[in-house]
Amino acid sequence: MVDISEKPETARLAVARGFISMRPDVLDLVRQGSAEKGDVLGVARIAAIQAAKRTSTLIPLCHPLPLSHLSVAFTLQADPPGIWCRVQAATTGKTGVEMEALTGVQIGLLTIYDMVKAVQKDMVISEVRLEEKHGGKSGSFVAE
Repeated sequence: MVDISEKPETARLAVARGFISMRPDVLDLVRQGSAEKGDVLGVARIAAIQAAKRTSTLIPLCHPLPLSHLSVAFTLQADPPGIWCRVQAATTGKTGVEMEALTGVQIGLLTIYDMVKAVQKDMVISEVRLEEKHGGKSGSFVAE
């Protein structure tokens, strides 16, 4: 692990997003809440939150962080059909929360896949990226 003991605590914020593409009929199942496994987005939201909170146990060299805020938002898109997942993570600490935001997005999207894979197996998760981060020595980053 990187030694962060001498770094000052600062407010940290990170936003990540990703997309899962699917057929229109599968998107309709999610939208209507009629997937066989239940509330797809509700379960995916909880999974994303749990994953972000457990990032340091999933990624070997990540520092454990006390998250002060975590939000998960899903946006359903008709063309091309699919769902965007956006996770915002915040803390006050010595290291950033980029990995927590990215982990939350990945697990949120994987959970959507798991919830509707019986209907469509060839969904594609893509465009997972850090959108922005603020705080710390390197300052702010906003993706183009």
